[in-house]
Amino acid sequence: MMDKRRRGIYILPNLFTTAALFAGFYAIVQAMNDRFEYAAVAIFVAMVLDGLDGRIARLTHTQSEFGAEYDSLSDMVSFGAAPALVMYEWALQDLGKLGWIAAFIYCAGAALRLARFNTNIDVVDKRYFQGLPSPAAAALVAGMVWVGIDNGFAGDELRWYAAVLTIFAGVSMVSNVLFWSGKSINLRKSVPFIVLIALVLAFALISS
Repeated sequence: MMDKRRRGIYILPNLFTTAALFAGFYAIVQAMNDRFEYAAVAIFVAMVLDGLDGRIARLTHTQSEFGAEYDSLSDMVSFGAAPALVMYEWALQDLGKLGWIAAFIYCAGAALRLARFNTNIDVVDKRYFQGLPSPAAAALVAGMVWVGIDNGFAGDELRWYAAVLTIFAGVSMVSNVLFWSGKSINLRKSVPFIVLIALVLAFALISS
């Protein structure tokens, strides 16, 4: 019985990672069907789930090399491929070659950012990230899509702004600028805040 319970505890963080991966995949599918607001919301949902899986693993002392690698692959889909494809379908494709180059710069930046994070994980100060974290970059891209749609803008009206923002986000991920990681926060004291954020997101989804 204890072995089954322990196995369930180890699986729990990976379930959140899988849910984040699904949200990223869902965003891609919705973008392919021109439902860009749903796609943007899905990326933000993936951000919440991604923020929870690592903290749950640390709280339950179930960190593993498998979990770290799986989380990285999930991040590449949810915060690398998905935002690039959503932005391309919404605004960048009207720019032709420049549009897909901008989307690729973002996607490559996310891949390089995640690879650097994995190789430096035992070297750098865990209180800070080197380069803009991929979830934050995804928030910039998805946030522009979401805000643009809510304010009645079509993607082609903002295509040049979209290109600049997408390239900026991609380059920022591979920069050497330090960003606070938030990993020094005690989860036991932060649960109410996390729950509040989840409730706000749920309300936004219901009311949209």
